[in-house]
Amino acid sequence: MSADVCAVVLAAGEGRRLRPLTEHLPKALCPVGNVPLLDRALERVRYHGLDTAVNACYLGHLVAAHVGDRAHLSVEPGDPLGTAGGLGLLRDWIGGRGVLVGNADAYLATEGLAPGADIAALLENWDGETARLLGVPGPPREFGGHRFAGFSLLPWDLVKDLEPEPSDLVRLAWRPAERQGRLEVVEYPGTYLDTGTPADYLAANLHAVHQKELVAEDAVVTGALDGAVIGAGAHVAGRVHRGVVWPGGVVAAGETLTDAIRVGRSLTVPAH
Repeated sequence: MSADVCAVVLAAGEGRRLRPLTEHLPKALCPVGNVPLLDRALERVRYHGLDTAVNACYLGHLVAAHVGDRAHLSVEPGDPLGTAGGLGLLRDWIGGRGVLVGNADAYLATEGLAPGADIAALLENWDGETARLLGVPGPPREFGGHRFAGFSLLPWDLVKDLEPEPSDLVRLAWRPAERQGRLEVVEYPGTYLDTGTPADYLAANLHAVHQKELVAEDAVVTGALDGAVIGAGAHVAGRVHRGVVWPGGVVAAGETLTDAIRVGRSLTVPAH
């Protein structure tokens, strides 16, 4: 990679399809394998030593507090600006550099490769002019038989005219690059899930723990687990079968949580 590149992790969205989970946390902070999705994305871009920014909007104070001084923070006023508008607000910070753009809600995992190493092909031998997308074989076949897998690499000329107004990268960057013959799809070698629905969110959690069990150190489990992720401070006296219990969640004795996510004592979000 010869061009000067920074990174932006997009974490402004609400995650409406994940409601009511996202009434409690923004989607970027929802845990997968007991690690917030945003932290997984930051680990992936920091592997490459890139100067990094995070945007925030919905429940932005929670995102800001979570990020702290680990990245430059861009807080969007009002409603989220979308993927292109978020970059438009960060245009001065990007300041002439190419930008690796990652969706915080993208779950990526490749056996045998560390987070970051698995997207290295997106950055290798980049000419600073071609737009690149990480993709997995479709359907839906959005770009040359592939669907977008959460990360893209954009040259400055596709960023410099973006405005801080609601807009998306598909329409304002990727499709124009495709029409110009300078869009390249880099195939991702592992598993990608966008975690946008309860079903995919549960699938990402179970994939992260290899369909087995993960129990936070301070969780108390006296019940039975069969494919489960149990968060910090949770109490499980019942049975969890293919389920996720958020930090502080409770599954009472005699209760069975199956194919679902538990928040607190009583909120159960089925994964279907």
